[in-house]
Amino acid sequence: MLTFPEEILLLLHRAEDGSFLPIGTHALKRVLVCSVLMELEFAYRIDTVPAQLTVGDRTPTGNPLLDRALERIAASEEIRDTRAWIETLSATEGDTIRDGTLASLMERGILERRERRVLGLFRSESYRTRDGTAALDTRQRITGVLFSDEIPDPRDIALICLAEACDILRDVFTEDEVRRMTPRLDLLRRMDLIGREMITQLATWKLGYGA
Repeated sequence: MLTFPEEILLLLHRAEDGSFLPIGTHALKRVLVCSVLMELEFAYRIDTVPAQLTVGDRTPTGNPLLDRALERIAASEEIRDTRAWIETLSATEGDTIRDGTLASLMERGILERRERRVLGLFRSESYRTRDGTAALDTRQRITGVLFSDEIPDPRDIALICLAEACDILRDVFTEDEVRRMTPRLDLLRRMDLIGREMITQLATWKLGYGA
């Protein structure tokens, strides 16, 4: 099973040229940190409430990126709310989470990094799809949730809310499809959601392209 950070990057990935959607650097770090924290909350390692983010179980998950964040939070003697931890981890771990997630997708055989030099001087990187099944599955699951009346899996609700918070859905779907899914999105937002506090904080930052 792919992690939230992996699925977020796959939604941002453009298979046609190997690039990623132009979401701003700070926005990307915040979304990836939120996806890590959400993964930890689904694993019952942390609990997020408006006043404080707490560690309930310090047992490692076995995922290096998740365990790095868990250890950092558990070692802190300072009481911080969810927003403060998102800011702190975005500044200190954002690049590590992005690079580690890309490395994981390459190790899984989903993406492949390619390098070339522009004008023989500047190096350019792209990430081509080696196995598009995972990315297709992610998008098909989201589509199934947004355009049906079936009771969705909690992880799919969380992923959709993350994607909406950083404005990814408008690129994955057409303008007409976005209009048609709006009532369903409104319903999903009201559902009891693990990680709701992370989604709330992302919404207050109004993330999006170039943010």
